[in-house]
Amino acid sequence: MIVFGIYNIKGGVGKTAASVNLSYLSSLDGNKTLLWDLDPQGSSSFYYDKDFGNDASLRKIITGKIELRDIITETDYRKLDIIPSDFSYRHMDTMLDQVKKSKKRIKEALKDLKNDYDVVFLDCPPGISILAENIFHACDFILIPTVPTPLCLRTYDQIISFFEEDELKTSALIPFFSMVEVRKSVHQNMMKELERKMPNLCISAIPFMADVEKMGIYRKPLADFVPNSKAAASFKALWKEIKKKTIQK
Repeated sequence: MIVFGIYNIKGGVGKTAASVNLSYLSSLDGNKTLLWDLDPQGSSSFYYDKDFGNDASLRKIITGKIELRDIITETDYRKLDIIPSDFSYRHMDTMLDQVKKSKKRIKEALKDLKNDYDVVFLDCPPGISILAENIFHACDFILIPTVPTPLCLRTYDQIISFFEEDELKTSALIPFFSMVEVRKSVHQNMMKELERKMPNLCISAIPFMADVEKMGIYRKPLADFVPNSKAAASFKALWKEIKKKTIQK
């Protein structure tokens, strides 16, 4: 089982769009795939048309009283399941801080699923916190959606520093360009600069397009409702590249 975290310190960089589309593409490949929506906003859950979870289940998972499989829900797609989020997830840091091995509770919870799934995606909230540390320890790879701006370069450097301080492998970090507007000179210039500063950067980029925003209307992944679109093709290319760096390595 390979676990991917889709994470950035900064919000509004396309984490949920990546989570929904990459998890769907993984399932199309025949992988038994799980998406755990850890963001209290619950956007991935909304896109897959699933009701939110509940606070009681979250507490029981963190304290080890129930297993993750008890709160997993099927999606409308074959081989793709989801653990829906809930607004109570905003309290997850406090809950984690109250249990032993607080940095590794997510990792421990996922261990129970190692024979059930081939690929797991974690849709992660922004920020550095105990939850973020849990995610870093639980994941085999961290996919980092990166809008090509100076601020995103700064946040990437912060993630690198955090990994080094926590003695985690920075080779697990896989950034990719997201919400790219090729007509903006700042995006063009920053992409060239970031290519030199991000050694494990994916070449495939996700453009800023209306079809991505329409996911909220159709509540479906791009490869389902607009399979021949440029936006869908960009995620297919990204997933193919990620597989080469990870699953097929």
